[in-house]
Amino acid sequence: MNYQIELRHFIYFLAVAEELHYRKAAEKLFISQPGLSTQIKQMEEILGTQLFVRDKKKVSLTPAGEFLKKEVEFILNHLEQTKKQVKLIGDGQLGEVRIGFLGSAMQNVVPNLLLGLKEKYPTVHTTLEELSNRAQINAILADRLDLGFVRLSRVPKGLDVKPVFEDTFSLVLPAAHPLDEKNFKNINQVANEDFILFSQDYSPMYYDTVLSICEDSGFVPNVSHKSVHAQTIFKLVENKLGIAIVPTTLQHGFQMKVKFIEMKNIKQRAVLSMVWKTDNRNPALQKCMDLLMKL
Repeated sequence: MNYQIELRHFIYFLAVAEELHYRKAAEKLFISQPGLSTQIKQMEEILGTQLFVRDKKKVSLTPAGEFLKKEVEFILNHLEQTKKQVKLIGDGQLGEVRIGFLGSAMQNVVPNLLLGLKEKYPTVHTTLEELSNRAQINAILADRLDLGFVRLSRVPKGLDVKPVFEDTFSLVLPAAHPLDEKNFKNINQVANEDFILFSQDYSPMYYDTVLSICEDSGFVPNVSHKSVHAQTIFKLVENKLGIAIVPTTLQHGFQMKVKFIEMKNIKQRAVLSMVWKTDNRNPALQKCMDLLMKL
């Protein structure tokens, strides 16, 4: 009998691939376990390859199954987003743009973009999600985001990246620290202090840039704490557990007992870039990018 791959095959396959357990996958799908097994076997016959390795103790994906899992996740996610876009466009809207961002982008770039959209393209819907650089890249590649705001100079093949904002760096000190804007000369004055940085996994480019700022002054910083949240970093500084170096715009919106000294005379800059998938056909994405180029 000749069968054809249908959408249900993908849905059944993904359930088993995620659970790696036929009974749990069947319960999730509200179908019988024998019925699910039959559908997976049929799919393997159509594709002419084995997708799962089964024994009495466990179920695991074959290399072909691992590849197919990633592709099916993309296909189903893209299909769901397409359905949403069709509904919005059918209702007279321009569509939805899913935006990922680092926390520092919320200081100016993202709010300005949202205000610009509201004024010029009020029928563009947006969703926002704060994510690390790596998580944004993975989400864009998997078609879970349309646009990201990252601190990266290079991105994987298939993505485009363009700087949208350049910021200076500022030293963050406890309010009672003897250094201030009048007597601060260079970062070497705090070479013996403990440093609190954004996690390297959260933003590798930021982490490396901060290290280069210190190395240019002849020392390697002692990093005592790391975080992915500016508020946590500032709280640690406030409690005299170390000092920090952050993009200058991050000083806005926090009421803590810390002070900022802008380091205007160093060559390093905190560059925020937008990143998107080259072949993204979302009609509303271009509206966002056009606005960003004018900010």
